[in-house]
Amino acid sequence: MKTLGHWIGGKHTDGSTGAYGPVYDPATGEQPTRIALASAEEVDQAVAAAKEAYQEWGHYSLARRTAILFAYRQLLDAHREEIARLITAEHGKVHSDALGEVARGMEIVELACGLADKLKGELSTEVSTRVDVSAIRQPLGVVTGITPFNFPAMVPLWMFPLAIACGNTFVLKPSEKDPSAAYRLAELAAEAGLPDGVLNVVGGDKVAVDRLLEHPDVSAVSFVGSTPIARYVQQEGVRHGKRVQALGGAKNHMLVLPDADLDHAADNAVNAAYGSAGERCMAVSVVVAIDSVADELVDKIAERARNLRIGPGNDPDSEMGPLITAEHREKVAGYVRGAADQGAEVVVDGTALSVSGHEQGFFLGVSLLDKVRPASDAYRDEIFGPVLCVVRAETYDEALALINNSPWGNGTAVFTRDGGAARRFQLEVEAGMVGVNVPIPVPVGHHSFGGWKDSLFGDLHVYGNDGIAFYTRGKVITTRWPDPADSGGINLGFPRNH
Repeated sequence: MKTLGHWIGGKHTDGSTGAYGPVYDPATGEQPTRIALASAEEVDQAVAAAKEAYQEWGHYSLARRTAILFAYRQLLDAHREEIARLITAEHGKVHSDALGEVARGMEIVELACGLADKLKGELSTEVSTRVDVSAIRQPLGVVTGITPFNFPAMVPLWMFPLAIACGNTFVLKPSEKDPSAAYRLAELAAEAGLPDGVLNVVGGDKVAVDRLLEHPDVSAVSFVGSTPIARYVQQEGVRHGKRVQALGGAKNHMLVLPDADLDHAADNAVNAAYGSAGERCMAVSVVVAIDSVADELVDKIAERARNLRIGPGNDPDSEMGPLITAEHREKVAGYVRGAADQGAEVVVDGTALSVSGHEQGFFLGVSLLDKVRPASDAYRDEIFGPVLCVVRAETYDEALALINNSPWGNGTAVFTRDGGAARRFQLEVEAGMVGVNVPIPVPVGHHSFGGWKDSLFGDLHVYGNDGIAFYTRGKVITTRWPDPADSGGINLGFPRNH
């Protein structure tokens, strides 16, 4: 069995606690790998390595940082197939989806390569007689990222390239369910010339997370995961004096208005609901259909859902792979099994699926629930699996109120041909990311990713300008070079511009 330890100070280290977590192949149910679970002392070693590296890295020129990031981007491009295979082997998503994940992560590396323009600061001359004021942004020091299982390469790449480009050093705690991609990202960064200790990776669970949250040398924490844990990370991080951005869960709604192209809407609902087995924080989990087109739309979605090809992610014919664990599969299936008792119509039931040759894998078929009641478990909870709920509404206003009453506000979408309706929706809906005929409105790298309400704890979103602001702090410098003939004299009054 393969054993993963930690990546500290530019080299692999063995775990010292003797505690390990299982890493499964979700397509077979087998456990080919185990990961060492870090103790608080091992987390301290990673933070110490990052702190030591910061003494030099924080003073590296932008030109040197950028050169390393350009080399890193080139290596990621050369190894994208390899990284995608690691993702598929441990997460289960199909290879094309894994390649897309790597590509979206590389967008942030590209943003980091051009960071010199974003960090150039400001200068105002002669704000008062012979007085100039400049504003600069400086790194924070040691920062950390705690990342989820569903995007084991992309979400780390949302964080550490920007952080290190800004001059910080980084400790990454990836999900213990599928960590190999994160370790490979760190190895490639070292190959690109990143100095030892600038990027460190520790395997672990709550022990490691809690130590990072309380460690006095960690200045900021980035997190992506479920809402309860995001809330915990934000509260604990702030309690220990840290800057925190914690992205939580979601229940993303897709509103389909009567004038929409229903074939287009059905295609996109299926893509957004069942891609990556629904294990995406931006997955569409609720379609809100206006009554006049609901029956036809549900029929079209069901027809497409029944024809999806489900199998191992390394099979080119597979369109959807397994779920991450057997326990999660059973949890998701439970929502479908209990849906009818809570008033829903089970149009497509995927709970009985078995994939030939992979009977021990964590596979679950896709399910479609119609006429779902807002008080039901399937609507109220973040299922995080291949289950799509359809809720019906009589009017646009009723649909909007339903969406805005959700405790989450990550992403949402409207499908319509009416520009006025689309404009009204994008201004009135309470969510951080909005798509107009785009079901998964994940922004490109130079914009920022983040939700509202219980989907985000903290003030700043991830990557883009918000990410740069998060990983730096401002400093304003006021300068006067007095005329030698002007002695100034004593004046205890409050300084005024003149």
